[in-house]
Amino acid sequence: MFDGYIFTENSLTNVGENDETIGFEMRTRIPYYRGIPLSMVHDVEVEVDGEAVPRDSIRFTADDGKHWFTLEEMETVTFFRWEYADEATVRVLQDGGLTPGEHEVLLRVSARVAYIPVPFSGEMKRTVTI
Repeated sequence: MFDGYIFTENSLTNVGENDETIGFEMRTRIPYYRGIPLSMVHDVEVEVDGEAVPRDSIRFTADDGKHWFTLEEMETVTFFRWEYADEATVRVLQDGGLTPGEHEVLLRVSARVAYIPVPFSGEMKRTVTI
């Protein structure tokens, strides 16, 4: 139902710090019709060209990069909300980022929400060119 919002078109880019490419990032929207605290984000999964990205390489922000969290840290973040109208950014730490050329990237976001006994997920796969 929310799959079309999971991976914002034309949002994937390599990202750098201190003149080094440290990884890549993409934008996403929540797979639910209401905002939630970050502690209710059950999981964020990324695959590149069929290979799963290690969970500890993923970072997440829902406030334009002011506060970055690991997925493990997000489990206890109750004071910060990801609102329905706000795009979040998923960053993958990977030395050198994605190599130039075409890549197939899958993004899956799962959330625990009220009245649904299992995590609610959305996913989208895009072919991107770097």
